[in-house]
Amino acid sequence: MTSSPAPTALATPAPWQSIDPAEHDVRLVVCDMDGTLLDARGELPAGFARLAARMRERGITFVPASGRQHATLARMFPEHGSFIAENGNLVVHGGEVISTTCVEHAVVREVIDLARTTREADVGLVVCGVRSAYIERTDPEFVAEAEKYYARLEVVEDLTRVDDDVLKVACFDFVDAESTASTMLGHLMDTHQVVVSGKHWVDVMHPEANKGVGVRALQDALGVTHEQTVAFGDYLNDLELLDEAGLPFAMANAHPEVTTRARFRAPSNAEGGVVVVLERLLG
Repeated sequence: MTSSPAPTALATPAPWQSIDPAEHDVRLVVCDMDGTLLDARGELPAGFARLAARMRERGITFVPASGRQHATLARMFPEHGSFIAENGNLVVHGGEVISTTCVEHAVVREVIDLARTTREADVGLVVCGVRSAYIERTDPEFVAEAEKYYARLEVVEDLTRVDDDVLKVACFDFVDAESTASTMLGHLMDTHQVVVSGKHWVDVMHPEANKGVGVRALQDALGVTHEQTVAFGDYLNDLELLDEAGLPFAMANAHPEVTTRARFRAPSNAEGGVVVVLERLLG
């Protein structure tokens, strides 16, 4: 399959109402979760179940793409068999893993040591393995945040002794993840993906890992083209995801940098923007 065009920054994305559904043959819809599909309560928007059934009837594959764990996404979408989990580090199609991208253990150890010793921020770590996710902090506030995104979560005494292939290290900053990314983890940016995935989360990943890699793996598996792909996103970990779609949508609540990378602007997640746009695209 030919590679997608190079990303282009657009000053003003076109409104979703400007799309003519008759001009597009949609085969694949890839959608971020938090801040995009899910509402402010973290719930699926009204009308999504009916819309998902329509997509299945028309042979359109809907794929959740998230920093969340595969087990968490599978629990949320039991009728779906394709997922881009862990920010693209684990890709599942038809219930089978078709792609994994892991972080070297030396880097995992370095991030663990940094989180334990830094004085500039209060940081909790989730070491995200293929079999499970692992934490060593047990304070209720941090555990509650980790449990939101990781259905399989084990508490261990020492994260450096985890025996699992590591997909990413997720760092939770109680104040501001972008600050942690630039200070505590700034020196890793030249050699690894250091991706801010929300106000409080930043992920350290293999240098070639991102959601866009997951999209390409699914396009190849499905025989779907760039032009037949729709993508929705709102935050910095969605940039490569949008680059791989012929119809990329930034939510109205998106980070400014995400907005400049998208061709179209969708209503916010609070307005059920993904459902609104897809209902138009499906006629």
